[in-house]
Amino acid sequence: LFQVVETNLVAFDCHWIIINEEINDVDVQELVRRSIGRLTIIRQTFPVPQNISQRCFRGNHKISSSLCDPKDPFSQSMEISNLYIYDTVLLLANAFHKKLEDRKWHSMASLTCIRKNSKPWQGGRSMLETIKKGGVNGLTGELEFAENGGNPNVHFEILGTNYGEDLGRGIRKLGCWNPVTGLNGSLTDRKLENNMRGVVLRVVTVLEEPFVMVSENVLGKPKKYQGFSIDVLEALATYLGFKYEIYVAPDHKYGSPQDDGSWNGLIGELVFKRADIGISALTITPDRENVVDFTTRYMDYSVGVLLRKAEKTVDMFACLAPFDLSLWACIAGTVLLVGLLVYLLNWLNPPRLQMGSMTSTTLYNSMWFVYGSFVQQGGEVPYTTLATRLMMGAWWLFALIVISSYTANLAAFLTITRIENSIQSLQDLSRQTDIPYGTVLDSAVYEHVRVKGMNPFERDSMYSQMWRMINRNNSSENNVLESTAGIQKVLPCSLWRCSVLHHVCLS
Repeated sequence: LFQVVETNLVAFDCHWIIINEEINDVDVQELVRRSIGRLTIIRQTFPVPQNISQRCFRGNHKISSSLCDPKDPFSQSMEISNLYIYDTVLLLANAFHKKLEDRKWHSMASLTCIRKNSKPWQGGRSMLETIKKGGVNGLTGELEFAENGGNPNVHFEILGTNYGEDLGRGIRKLGCWNPVTGLNGSLTDRKLENNMRGVVLRVVTVLEEPFVMVSENVLGKPKKYQGFSIDVLEALATYLGFKYEIYVAPDHKYGSPQDDGSWNGLIGELVFKRADIGISALTITPDRENVVDFTTRYMDYSVGVLLRKAEKTVDMFACLAPFDLSLWACIAGTVLLVGLLVYLLNWLNPPRLQMGSMTSTTLYNSMWFVYGSFVQQGGEVPYTTLATRLMMGAWWLFALIVISSYTANLAAFLTITRIENSIQSLQDLSRQTDIPYGTVLDSAVYEHVRVKGMNPFERDSMYSQMWRMINRNNSSENNVLESTAGIQKVLPCSLWRCSVLHHVCLS
C-alpha cells in the first residue's frame, strides 16, 4: 500500500477499497495522511469491555495487561492472526480440561509421529464435539461455533474518506457489519448539485473524429457539432443546467509549450482564459497538468501504426523461386549430358534385349529415360550393362539430393512470403530507415518522442532513432498538422505512423 502511495496511484480520481483484517489504527492513519483520493477500509473489530477492571479477566482466565489494554503499544501492533492463535490455544486448553474433569479422556498411547501403522485416536471425534460445544472469551471476543461451523460473533467496520483535497487527512466510520443484523450504515455519496443555472461557458475544441465533428454548417448560422465528446458535454449541460458556446482553436492544435514559456492550441486558449472549458480527444500529460486541470479520463487509447495494405500478386513462376536461374540451367545441362553418356555407353556396349522386344536404345529414348528417372517416374528402356547401371546409380543419388534441397527451399520460401508486415512494434519501426514515418505536430506523442529523443541521459536509444526520422527538415517532411491529413498521406505511401491520442478527457 505504501508503494502505491509513493508511485502516485492514489490520486483525486482514484477510489481504493481495501479489505484486510490486519490493518491496525496506525496503518489506517498513515494511509489516510499520505493519500489524497478516496479510501475505503473494511477490517475486523473486536469488542472491548468498557469496565477497565474486567478487560484483563475473560471468564475464569486472566490475560496479560500488555495484551488486553487497547492503548498499550504492544497490543496495537499485534496482528489479528496472532490474536486468533492465542484464543485457539485457550479454546483447546479449556476443551482438554473439560474432558479430564468429566473423566471422559481417551488415552493417546496409540498415537506416534514415527510409526506409520499407528492407530487412530479413539477420542478424536469426541474431542471435536467438545470443542464445537465449548467457547471462550478471549482477545478476539466471544469465540464459539455455530451449527454450520462458523463464528457468529464476527464484527466488521467500514471506514472511509470522501472526495476532496482536505478530506484525505481525516477518516470516519461509515458503517458496521455482523452476521445477525448485517450492514448498519450508509455508503451512499452526495450527488452533485445543479448550481450552474444561467451560466454560459465558452468551450474550445479541436476537430477529431469521432469525438468532435461538424454536423451542419448552414450559411449565416453558427456551426453545429456532434460526436462522443459533444454528447458528454450535452449530458453535463443538461444535468448542471449551464449553457455553452463552442468554437475551434485558431491554430487547430491541442497545445504544446513554446520557447518563450507560453502555450499554443487548445491549452493556450485555456491558459490565457479565452475559454472556460476545452473538450476534444485530448491527452493528459504532466506538462499540461501543470497549467490546466483535467477531469477523470473516460476513455483510453494507445499509439497505433497505420500501414498501407500490401497488394497480393499471383506469380505463375513461383515454383521456380527456390533455385536460381543459373542453377536451373545447370540441371537442364546435366540432364542432357547424362542422357548423352547413357546413349554412348549403350552404343559402345549394346545390351542384350529379349526376343521380340521393340525397344531401341536411341538418343531420344536415353534422354527420356534420364529425365524420367530425375522426376522419379522411371523409363521404358531396359539397361542391363554394368557401366550403364553404375552411371544411373550415381545419377539417381544426384537427383535425390537436388529434389530434397528443392523441397526444403520451397517450404522456406512459402513461409517467408506469408509474413506481410515485418514491423510489429515501435522497436521494429525505429530500427529501420527505409520507410519514413511521422506523427501529428505538437501532439502528445510528438512531444513525448521529442523530449525522450533529445535527452542525453535516456537509456533507450529507440527514442533518439525515432526523433531523427520525425525531425527531418525541421519536422516538416514527415509530420502533419492533423490526424486526418496523416490518414490521407498514408494511402500513397508504404508506411506512415500516425498519432492515435489516448487518455481522452475534458479540460
